[in-house]
Formats: sequence, structure tokens, C-alpha cells
Amino acid sequence: MKITELGISGYERVAHAQDPASGLVALIAVHDTTLGPAVGGMRMWNYATESDALTDVLRLAEGMTYKSAVANTGLGGGKSVILGNARSAKTPALLEAMGRFIESFDGRYYGAEDVGICTADVEVVSKGTKWVTGLPRHLGGSGDPSPFTAWGVFLGLKAALAERFGTDEVRGRTVAIQGLGSVGMAVAQHLHAHGAKLMVTDIHEAVVQKAVAAFGARSVEPERIFDVPADVFAPCALGGVLNDSTLARLKCAVIAGAANNQLHEPRHGRVLMDKGLVYAPDFVINAGGVVNISAEFHAGGYDENVAREKVGNIGAAVASVLRLARERGIPSSEAALQLAQDRLAAGKADPKPH
Repeated sequence: MKITELGISGYERVAHAQDPASGLVALIAVHDTTLGPAVGGMRMWNYATESDALTDVLRLAEGMTYKSAVANTGLGGGKSVILGNARSAKTPALLEAMGRFIESFDGRYYGAEDVGICTADVEVVSKGTKWVTGLPRHLGGSGDPSPFTAWGVFLGLKAALAERFGTDEVRGRTVAIQGLGSVGMAVAQHLHAHGAKLMVTDIHEAVVQKAVAAFGARSVEPERIFDVPADVFAPCALGGVLNDSTLARLKCAVIAGAANNQLHEPRHGRVLMDKGLVYAPDFVINAGGVVNISAEFHAGGYDENVAREKVGNIGAAVASVLRLARERGIPSSEAALQLAQDRLAAGKADPKPH
């Protein structure tokens, strides 16, 4: 395996790996370990170029730093991406090679599940390294984090509704969900159970039809989801979906979803504010997964009760950020970033061993 250090400013370590024997081409970015070791999922995606993959891993790693800081997980921020089609190119040899790549970080980065990688895959990765989290429960890990992420998103969505409408009542609200992966589908389930009307889309038609059958949802073509009149737009797929083009088309009052890096550029947070839209910042609302994983780091091992209690605070965290933004007259994205940076600054001023 050839590992190349990329030396990118503002990051503690960014490396590229290529392993011809297994076909692995991957990147790991460690953004900041002030508050603890970097934890972030291993995303497997068929990127058009390696430049696209690098941009994604850098943005995701930075987002993980802020997510963990706001959620008080005691962890830092990192991420990894594997280039390739998870449905056709993922093999045990490739995953084990990914484990060896993670091992080269010597505990500064812990890998976990993400888009294209499930808990069973993490188990295979663990054959090449001990620095993984989110292993199956029968191996002592915290298991699939997506139910915790989805529950936190649901609670944060309710907080955003309360900010916009004065009540967090979900019943009767129309929610347009973009993306029906493990988290998006679980968010849809919570919303349906509480009486919401759902409009859904995904690039995979089979999961769309599953949601239509299970929740009485109405399906929309992927590109048309931005045009759907709804109370809430819930981006639960990939990042960068809130941009100049889509923001001109949205017909909603609230944006609250599970996707990372929803803003294509930081300035789009102010565009949202100027349009009068309530935006639940992504790294605040979608922290449930890493909160669950952080419970593995408690003395004595993983404790689901600790995880559930902490995930239950996400609604209050979203409400607090939205209130801060309103009081200061700044975009909610900026309020969330200020909170994260304040906690990082406090950590740098009073470093603790980890």
C-alpha cells in the first residue's frame, strides 16, 4: 500500500492511500483533535474525480469537529472516503486494506459506518485495525448509529417547527424528504408515526416505493423535490444541496434534515436568513450518530442508556442555536459555528489528555 501525505493547511493530517492488490483508493482527513481523538464515518462513493473526493473528505472532517464540539462528545473531527461503487466494488480485501490505512493513523482517527458502509463492513475493516467504532452489538460495539441520528433529526425538526410556527406539532405538516437511506427512511418513519404528510425522493426507486407503501408517501422525481410546496424540506442525502439554484426554488418554511454540509457555501446561510427560512444547522441536528458512538468511550464500555439520554438533548440544542441566531440577528449556521469554535477555543486553553 502506498500512503501519501497531502499536508493541507488547517488539518492535522490528510493522507491518500492506494493499494493495487485490493483496489483500494481512499483518503483520510483528521481536522482537529483538541477535544479528543477524531471520529468519523468511512464513506464509500463513486466520485467523479479524486479532487471531488478530497473536497468532500475535507468538508466532512471539519463538520465532524464542529458536530462533536457542539454535542459535547469529547471527540475530535475526522472522516474518510473510499472511491468506488459500494454496490459493486466493495470486497473484504478492500475493506481490510482500509483497516490497514486507518492503522497508520495510530489511534488519532477512528473509522465508523457511513454512506456505502454498514456495521458488518466495519467488522471486516476491524481485521486490519483496532481503531474503529460502531461495531455490531454482539462484538461489544454500539452498532448501527443511524437510528440515533434519525431520532435526533426528528427532535431537531420539531424544535425548528416551534421556532417558525410557535408549536412543535408534527401532525398535519408536509415534509419533503430528499434521500431514503438508513437515516432518511427512519426519519420518515418517525414523521409518519406522528401524523406528518410525506413527499419523498431518492435515486433508488425501490426505496421510494417502500416509503410510498409503508407511509402513504407521495413520490417525486429527484430533481423536482426542491419545487414541492411543503412546511419542511428535509435533506437526508449528500451535501451541497442548498445552493443558488435550489434556494431560488424551495417552497418551504423550515429546513431540517440529516445530510452533512447542506450549505454549498457558507454564504448560503445568510441567503436562508434573508429569505425568512428557519434552518436547523446540519452538524447540530444530525449529531445523534456520533453521540451514540461517543458512548463507547465511556469507562466500562458502551452504554445505550447514556447514548439515548444525550441524543434526547438534540432538540434543545437546535432550539438554543436558533434562539441565539434570532437574538444576534445572524444566520443560524453562523450561530452554530460560533458555539463550536468557542468550545474548541476553551479546549485549547485547557487541554486534557486523550
